[in-house]
Amino acid sequence: MIRFLVGTVINAFGLWLTTLIVPAITLHPYGGTGLWQTIGSFLLVGAIFGLVNAIVAPVIKVLAIPLYILTFGLISLVINGALLLFVAWLSGLFGDKAFAINGFTSEGLTIESLGWAILGALVMSIASFITRGVFKAARII
Repeated sequence: MIRFLVGTVINAFGLWLTTLIVPAITLHPYGGTGLWQTIGSFLLVGAIFGLVNAIVAPVIKVLAIPLYILTFGLISLVINGALLLFVAWLSGLFGDKAFAINGFTSEGLTIESLGWAILGALVMSIASFITRGVFKAARII
């Protein structure tokens, strides 16, 4: 359980860094624009990202073994970008849709295209790699 919580924090930090670096990836906080709503939104989407990586990603990666061989592993960039798009779609399901106009007042993670999602997945991987190294050096995980 602690490992999942630490992984959620690491994913949330990577997602926050991604929204700062990549202009086409934004997170509209759930329930308002306050500091705690923003932190909670990043943690919720980080948890969704962790669950998708734990449940869906292994199945897709096993099914895509021939594509990994054919493309020398470069298909992993596209698969990770598609998984980030899937997380964005899932995070949109949690928002309040009562007064939402498509594209204007939606809550959750929004990504403009697959290309931006691939770049965002690359930034998140690098940020998660560095953050996990820091946590392991501090002996937290």
